[in-house]
Amino acid sequence: MSMPFLWGAATSAHQVEGANEANDWYDWETAAGSPCVEPCGSACDHLHRYPSDIALLADLGLNSYRFSIEWSRIEPEPGRFSRRWLEHYRAMTERCRRCGLEPIVTFHHFTNPRWIDSWEDPDTAKRFERFAAVVAEALGEQIAAAITINEPNMPALLGYEEGLFPPGKRDRGARMRASEVFIDAHRRATATLRQAIPGTPVGLALAMADWQALPGGEDERDEIRRLREDIFLAATLGDDFVGVNTYTRHRIGPQGWLGNEPGVELTAAGYEFWPNALEGTLRRAAELTSGRPLIVTESGIATDDDQRRVAYIDGAIDAMRRVQSDGIDVRGFFYWSALDNFEWHHGFSQRFGLIGVDRATQRRTVKPSALHLGAIAKAAQFSPNTLRSSADDAEPPPAERRAS
Repeated sequence: MSMPFLWGAATSAHQVEGANEANDWYDWETAAGSPCVEPCGSACDHLHRYPSDIALLADLGLNSYRFSIEWSRIEPEPGRFSRRWLEHYRAMTERCRRCGLEPIVTFHHFTNPRWIDSWEDPDTAKRFERFAAVVAEALGEQIAAAITINEPNMPALLGYEEGLFPPGKRDRGARMRASEVFIDAHRRATATLRQAIPGTPVGLALAMADWQALPGGEDERDEIRRLREDIFLAATLGDDFVGVNTYTRHRIGPQGWLGNEPGVELTAAGYEFWPNALEGTLRRAAELTSGRPLIVTESGIATDDDQRRVAYIDGAIDAMRRVQSDGIDVRGFFYWSALDNFEWHHGFSQRFGLIGVDRATQRRTVKPSALHLGAIAKAAQFSPNTLRSSADDAEPPPAERRAS
C-alpha cells in the first residue's frame, strides 16, 4: 500500500471531543489542587461536529487528517468493549474517506481509562495491545496509517517525574519504569496491528526538540536527549515510519537547561519562536533510525497573531524541504492543531488552531493561516514520495535493501 505525500492537520480525542468523564484526565482536571487551570468540559464538541470539521479540512485542500481514538470510550471497563464507540470512530474514518482525506489514526494520545492503574505496571502494555487489536478489527482497511502512541516520552516525564500529568508522581525511577512499559506497549501493538491490518503502515510519534549545547553543555545535552528521545527512537527499529513532533529548540549549558535566549521572539506557550527546530529534529531522527521514513506528525504555534502562524508554517515547511533536498525521506507534514483546543494543564488559553472555535457557541472560523497551508498543499510539487508498509518491501533485491 502507498499514499501520496501527506498534508494535514492533527487533533487528539480528549482535546477536541469533550463530554468524557471516563478517563484519568477528567479526574485530574477536576481534582482539588489540580495543576490544570480549567477543565476540558465540552472542548470543541468535535464528538458531534466531526463531519463538518472534517469537511472544512478537506475544503482547505489538505489530503489527510490525523486524529486519535479515546481508549476510555472504547473500553470503559476491563474487557468490555463498546460497539457504539467503535462504530463512531469507524464513521470518522469513513467521513474522511468520503471527503478525500487519508485517516491517520492514533491509538493512544495521553489519556487512559480510569481503571488503568499505572504505566509502571507491565500488564498495562498487554491491555493496550488488546485494545489496539479490537480497534483494528473494527476500523480495518479504513485506516490509512496507524500511530500506536503519541509522544510516549511526555506522559512518562510529565506524569511520573514532574507531576504535571496524571498520576502526578515526582520520581525518576517511576519515569524510567513507565518509559519501559510504553516502549513494550508500542512494540506489542505494532505486531498486533500488522497482523490485524496487513499492509497498513505503523509507527509512533515522538516529541523531539532541537537541543542545542552551549560550550561545556554537550554531556548534559546528550543525557537529556538519551532519556527523552533516544531510548524511544531505538524502539522504532523495524517500524514503517517515525513520527516527529517538534515545536522549538532548547539551549543546554554545563548546569542544564538555560531557558529562552534574551531577545528571541516567544510564542503564547512561552517558548521560543523557532520553526527551524524541525530541521534539526528531522536530521537527528533520520540519523538515529538509519534513514527510516519520517512524518512530521506535529508542528505548530500557539499565538493570537495569525500572521505569526503563517510565518511559522512557512519556516517549518522550509526546514522540512531543506532536509528533503539532502535526501532525507520525509513523507508528510501535519500542522498542530486543526482546532483551537484544550491544551492539557494550560486549558484553552493557548490557541494553536488553524480553525478558531468560539467556546460559547462552538462556531468555527477558518483563519488565514488555514487557507495558507491549504494553498501550499494544493500547489506542492514534491517528488513522489509515498508512505509504504514494510510488507510492500518484503525481500527486495539485495542492492535495494535499506532499513525500514
